[in-house]
Amino acid sequence: MREYLAQIIAESGSLTAQEVVLHIAASAVLSIAIYVSYWYTHAGTAYSKKFNVSLMTLTVLTATVMTVIGNNIALSLGMVGALSIVRFRTAIKDSRDTAYIFWTIIVGICCGVGDYLVAGVGTAVVFIILMVLGRVRNENRILLIIRGAKERSADMERLVFSYFNKRALLRVRNTTAEHVELIYEMPRRIWQLNYRKDVDISDALYALGGTEYVNTVTQSDEISG
Repeated sequence: MREYLAQIIAESGSLTAQEVVLHIAASAVLSIAIYVSYWYTHAGTAYSKKFNVSLMTLTVLTATVMTVIGNNIALSLGMVGALSIVRFRTAIKDSRDTAYIFWTIIVGICCGVGDYLVAGVGTAVVFIILMVLGRVRNENRILLIIRGAKERSADMERLVFSYFNKRALLRVRNTTAEHVELIYEMPRRIWQLNYRKDVDISDALYALGGTEYVNTVTQSDEISG
């Protein structure tokens, strides 16, 4: 048993020059699919050319590392120890970016060990899924911020509820001795119904009297860089 373990540890996992080139070239080709997918799904303000190029580079680098490691247990343990000192502090702007990072790593690992079928099929399936569903976005929400006289707060609330059919959710109510600030949250589609009315919600609130200002803010989970 000891001889068998010693033989495994001593294996160098050396590859021919042709195999090394094939591993790295395959990862580079598949990384193009990742590049196109990220470009398509992140079209707009969330798209980062630098991050997209980094995805391609990460795929090739992962394949290169796996090619070096091969089936050499001693080298793999040493590589894990060396890479464990790396700390990544870059903030992920979009939750989809995490999926792309894992995609590049998995493709690189598959290519690095010469499993091109798994890498190709997996890339094709993920590519189709992201091309079809990748542009799905969270619906933007509207925040309606109202500040006015405290004695008119009940009238303000009744007006807002009547305008949006009670679909406006009161999130914050700040009060002082003389003033009140109300913050409502609603889906964009509910807010758009306001424009079908004869009188805008802002004009109606000002007509009540005692209203200092009416602000509208678009809130989204998407973080643009």
